[in-house]
Amino acid sequence: MRRLKHLLLVVLAIVFLVEAWLWRHLHPIVEAIVARIPLRRVKAWVADGIRRLPPAATLVVFVVPVALLFPFKLLGLWLLAHKHWFAATVVLVLAKLVGVAVTAFVFEVTRPKLLRMAWFRWLYEHVLVWLDWAHSLVDPIKQRIKRMVRLFGPGQASRTLRLLWRIRRRALTQPAE
Repeated sequence: MRRLKHLLLVVLAIVFLVEAWLWRHLHPIVEAIVARIPLRRVKAWVADGIRRLPPAATLVVFVVPVALLFPFKLLGLWLLAHKHWFAATVVLVLAKLVGVAVTAFVFEVTRPKLLRMAWFRWLYEHVLVWLDWAHSLVDPIKQRIKRMVRLFGPGQASRTLRLLWRIRRRALTQPAE
């Protein structure tokens, strides 16, 4: 039971870290895409409009991407229900990536105002604590995996396999106690 609980915590931490990684890495991509949109006045108008909103109203801005992407997520679930695995995966992954990217972009614009609200600042600080917790849980596992991968890296695989073969042979030839 304890191992299952630990496994579930590790999975939760990995999911949390993947979300954080997507958030961090998709933000520059979204900024580059938005920079290429030729509607400079529209972008300035939207950013200015968001900046003029009171802190509580900026929360509503987060609903827009969720509402726009909801039909695509339903489409992905419908495709899954009809066993169109590849199409469903593509639709759901794209919806997830676009959702995280747009939310990261919107959050960067709204963060100063959102952090003025005490409850949001408290939540934001706790998410950062959870992120540190997730790293402390997953980083040792990542390090072990990296060491294992290095064992089978270029020029090391045959040496590692010979070593494993010798250990196996010794284990099989030693008398049982």
